[in-house]
Amino acid sequence: MSAMPADAGASVQILNKETQMSQDVYRRVESDPAFQQLVQRRGRLAVRLSLVVLGTYYAFMAVVAFAPGVFGQALFEGSTLTVGVPVGAALIAGSWLLTGLYVRRANTEFDQLTRDIVERNT
Repeated sequence: MSAMPADAGASVQILNKETQMSQDVYRRVESDPAFQQLVQRRGRLAVRLSLVVLGTYYAFMAVVAFAPGVFGQALFEGSTLTVGVPVGAALIAGSWLLTGLYVRRANTEFDQLTRDIVERNT
């Protein structure tokens, strides 16, 4: 049978107290109107950017499926490169740009709002 260290009970009490303090902070943060606004703004941005990306990809795939001649045309006279290649590349580049836009807003605007909320509630 192993013996518990003498200070084990005190460690458990400290952990319980820290857990309770953390839960109190989480409750304050969650009830802060600024936090609720932050969650809504981030969510709206994420949904909008996702819809743009998914919409353009599905539109691209619909054209490929239902009107293949559109993207199958030569880019210019005598070219083996078709219109679909630069359009597809633009879709990929656009996705990267939208990801960069989200990261920029997350690292500037959203992080500052998060810091303000944490400072106000801790």
